[in-house]
Amino acid sequence: MGLIDRVLKMGVLLTEVYIDTVGDAGKYEMKLSNSFPSIKFVVAKKADSLYPVVSGASIVAKVTRDRALREWVLDETAENMQRNFGSGYPGDPQTKSWLEDHKHHIFGFPSLVRFSWGTCNSYFKDAAEVLWESDNLDEDGGGSNNKNGKRQLKLSNVGFTTSKRSEEIESSGKGRCRFFQARKLEHLTYF
Repeated sequence: MGLIDRVLKMGVLLTEVYIDTVGDAGKYEMKLSNSFPSIKFVVAKKADSLYPVVSGASIVAKVTRDRALREWVLDETAENMQRNFGSGYPGDPQTKSWLEDHKHHIFGFPSLVRFSWGTCNSYFKDAAEVLWESDNLDEDGGGSNNKNGKRQLKLSNVGFTTSKRSEEIESSGKGRCRFFQARKLEHLTYF
């Protein structure tokens, strides 16, 4: 939805959007239609084989990803950090090998890896479990409930952000990879 928002804010007259999905196409189409009522949405599994426009977009996305990987500057510095990631597809043996060789049992993967990628979940079965002080807060502790009924502090409670900003990025972990949810980790770009 963020991409659609950005395109609309650029002044593009967007009337139709075709989306290839791996989830429930009907639910996703309804969500998008409710958020953007003036746009016609077509959401389908394997849309790249059904609609030429999606096939073209898929090729453009692949070429763009390949270029980004070639030019990627790794934020992390490690003695054995390699750039032979493979294609990035879940079935690629080189990609699997790279993921296995570059996982960290506490921090996960280098920033290059999209943690929300379902393929990553299996690599964290033996990862370190982290217990945060905020997990032990009582009901009056100023935190918020996570999916396990435990309490989590808002960033504003510990002086990192203003109240308004903390409400936007409260560390509930909702929608994040289980690895991040379990450790209550979040990406911060603003203190």
